[in-house]
Amino acid sequence: MAKKGKIDDSFLKKYGKNARIRKEKTRGIREYFLIICQGEKTEPNYFEKYKEKLHKNQISIKTLVNPLNPTKLLEYAVKIIKKYSNSNINYNFWLIFDKDDFTNQDFNDTIKNAKSQNIKCAYSNECFELWYLLHFNYYDTSLSRKQYGEKLSEQLGLEYKKEDKTIFDKIYEKQQNAIRNSKKLYNSYNHNNIALENPSTNVFNLIEQLNKSLTINS
Repeated sequence: MAKKGKIDDSFLKKYGKNARIRKEKTRGIREYFLIICQGEKTEPNYFEKYKEKLHKNQISIKTLVNPLNPTKLLEYAVKIIKKYSNSNINYNFWLIFDKDDFTNQDFNDTIKNAKSQNIKCAYSNECFELWYLLHFNYYDTSLSRKQYGEKLSEQLGLEYKKEDKTIFDKIYEKQQNAIRNSKKLYNSYNHNNIALENPSTNVFNLIEQLNKSLTINS
């Protein structure tokens, strides 16, 4: 059972015996997340850090390694979600994937079809490392996946490795920069054809929701 927080005297005087109930209402409702990733290491390693910061079981992370296309990832997600939908917990369902070499149609269709099934997408075009780079600077020129690694190595002052489990801690203090830069980049497009918006990422939407939960839980 969670430990009840202490209520200060001024709050007790104002609300009396119902103080605790009223205070809990002001904190907001705890949110739960089911995050389904395309990547085997990069994305799961990053979001595992949020599992350490939030309450136990508040985040569940599933992965499908090397799906043939984003549609297959969505199909996998739907199967997983059915199991979670039968619980008494109201989950936020998130699909995390990159444009990579997938076709424009597959990429766009997955975003559209996920939305129709109440699944939110946190995508990166062309890869998740763009989110990392935006912690340091604003980038609006497309890069190859190799160039992303090279630029991250320069910014970190050491060789960037996709399997690095400490990357979150290394860049976390610059996260607000990444949110601002990614929003600016995202808003520079009209979103008529998301697959052509390179570089672009909307990962900030998931990050802001997770950070909101951190505030509620504090």
